[in-house]
Amino acid sequence: GFTRLLGVNAAGGGMKLLSAAPADNVIQYMQDGGSVIDWYGDPDGGSVLMTRQFVETNSTGSNIASQSPGLGVERVDPVTARRATIIRPHGEAEEYISDGHGTVRIMGERPKDVAGYLKNNVRYSYRKPDDKDWLPLSTVTGGDGFEPYAVDPKLNVAYGFQTLDGRQALYQMALDGSGKKELVFARPDVDINDVIKIGRQRRVVGVSYVTDKRQTAFFDPELKRLQAGLSKAVPNLPLVSFVDASADESRILLWLGSDTDPGYYALFDKKTRHLDQVLNTRPELGGKTLATVSSISFPTSDGTMVPAYLTLPPGGRDKAIGAIVMPHGGPWARDEWGFDWLAQFFAARGYAVLQPNYRGSTGYGDNWYAKNGFKSWRLAVGDVNDAGRWLVSQKYAAADHLAIVGWSYGGYAALQSQVLDPALFKAVVAVAPVTDFDMLREESRDFENYAIMDKEIGQGPHIREGSPARNVAGFQAPVLMFHGDRDRTVGINESRVMASRLRAAGKAVELVEFKDLDHQLDDGDARAQMLAKIDGFLRASMKLPPA
Repeated sequence: GFTRLLGVNAAGGGMKLLSAAPADNVIQYMQDGGSVIDWYGDPDGGSVLMTRQFVETNSTGSNIASQSPGLGVERVDPVTARRATIIRPHGEAEEYISDGHGTVRIMGERPKDVAGYLKNNVRYSYRKPDDKDWLPLSTVTGGDGFEPYAVDPKLNVAYGFQTLDGRQALYQMALDGSGKKELVFARPDVDINDVIKIGRQRRVVGVSYVTDKRQTAFFDPELKRLQAGLSKAVPNLPLVSFVDASADESRILLWLGSDTDPGYYALFDKKTRHLDQVLNTRPELGGKTLATVSSISFPTSDGTMVPAYLTLPPGGRDKAIGAIVMPHGGPWARDEWGFDWLAQFFAARGYAVLQPNYRGSTGYGDNWYAKNGFKSWRLAVGDVNDAGRWLVSQKYAAADHLAIVGWSYGGYAALQSQVLDPALFKAVVAVAPVTDFDMLREESRDFENYAIMDKEIGQGPHIREGSPARNVAGFQAPVLMFHGDRDRTVGINESRVMASRLRAAGKAVELVEFKDLDHQLDDGDARAQMLAKIDGFLRASMKLPPA
């Protein structure tokens, strides 16, 4: 994919291309159009700092041609699009972190092997205030080590994540040469997974993490008081995100939502203490009764309690005509409490929906993540299947009214559930699924991340045993798949091979291909068509009444 950054004025006009235009004599694609890393590119605030991917040229007769290829930083005027290089490109650089006041303080470099593939470690360097020399800060290998995320220029520290007792915690490290590191915030039960930054200077004000619901812990006393006030003023909207703030932070842009409310953006004025609604996230759902979501846990066959989210049709379990297990994608991800358009659709159609954070999910520490959802597929898919058994045991659905629906890795888990227990689910829906571990590996071969992906997937018996496309003989449930033909995350050939092998084995399968759509099928008409077809497929497969 290619990215380009554009700028418009407050009225929506005056559009300018802010990404650098590549020279005519380049011999390399400039895929990365750069991103803004600092909104104060100069003391007057009239420019921004942007990263730039410098590419090779076939001559040395110009200033651009003399630049080495790699990632650098430029000062860009968004009105005139004038630009000046402030950090010359470094060949292995992949990240720069600014202090929010126009000074780049940290650089992350990822080396490559002799074949040109990225290695699984990042070296971070920093600069002292008013110093141009880069000094070593930390090395992160496979997620282990201090990974900086932001700089506080007043404290002269970098905030970053590092593992503590098997879970991700927030630390601060001095940028004065002492190497002093202090723990800022940690939880004994879950990972700390986000740093909250607001305002034009992207000031660090707190951290975010997820227990049963997403929580925010503020370091800033004023924002902590505001958070407490909001919980009293809008108790029915417990999910509050601090999105941004004006330059002087007198006005704060918030997002508020819940499980039954897709949410809205609001502007809080500190001076007047007014909270004014700005924009609804999904205005079409205004006045609609949405399904509630409960945080639950269920036991697996080995006694482990797995956290999950249960969405029931409006009216409760008595209104459920059947149940769906819906594993999340990733697998390096997790589900959270709140509005989920896919779960809400199924609940509106009369299904109970269970979303398990199976072992292999992120957010719960290293032990829960296991070896990852590829190498530890039996653990992950076993938990997904146990979620279905729990739904039946708790009478959320009859055994013949149980289905599974998944997207991406979730689609993989839906298909692979048939390999472990082909009699459990009576219908299988997989959207953009992984179907063969070796095929997934090969899709990365021509890209720089191949060596990292190769290591994630691994080698061994789990490749054959864990690939549903190689284990179609035992499938019992009918299968419905959807895939975009421009999918750059999971190639469409994985679904084509899966469908072909199921047909050859005499199994019931249908593959719906969407032209010119990527992994998310981000098109309203395509998604509406997909949802209607899934609903009809589930009802026909499980002999349920029509909607």
